[in-house]
Amino acid sequence: MENQNIEDELVSIRSLMERSSKFISLSGLSGIMAGIYALIGSALAYHTVYSRTGFFSSRDFVVADIDTHLNTLIHLLIIAAAVLLLSVCTGIFLSVKKAKRKGQSVWTTTTRSLLFHSAIPLVTGGLFMMILMNRGYYMIVAPASLIFYGLAVISGSHYTFTDVKYLGILQIILGLIAALYPGYGLIFWALGFGVLHIVYGSIMYFKYDR
Repeated sequence: MENQNIEDELVSIRSLMERSSKFISLSGLSGIMAGIYALIGSALAYHTVYSRTGFFSSRDFVVADIDTHLNTLIHLLIIAAAVLLLSVCTGIFLSVKKAKRKGQSVWTTTTRSLLFHSAIPLVTGGLFMMILMNRGYYMIVAPASLIFYGLAVISGSHYTFTDVKYLGILQIILGLIAALYPGYGLIFWALGFGVLHIVYGSIMYFKYDR
């Protein structure tokens, strides 16, 4: 009986240490919403780029001559920024709400470590994509965004649910495949930031949030 009590205490201590070293307030629902925002953004980008002549007939035009259509590029950047802003704000709101519901603190040493290690590949990727656009290599921007985002997710997964790293791995794989098919970046962008986020968010929600 005494041994059982000791084992129970050890399990409790181990669980407490695990919870203190991981950011477990990450909301699965925020992943679902981010995916929905990305799909809406993809639809708007599709309309912006492909509404004139149809998807397949305009593919070569987009790859080769988008740099001569500054308005199109500006619209795409605005859409991407709006999707990012909505996703971040929703993620913060739902994570704070989840933490309060469970009586947990959001801003901790673990949270700061998560943000720091995720920010390094994100900032690097953002600067790299700016260089690509400045040089006119627009066809590589979508694959680069998927790859660097995947690296950021994997880097941050050490400080939150381990399951998150599989999302990062899939994003990287999708980004590499997208690099093989320039001109179809919007499809892969929608799959990565849209579909994968919804699938991942659903799994996380039913596994950890309920």
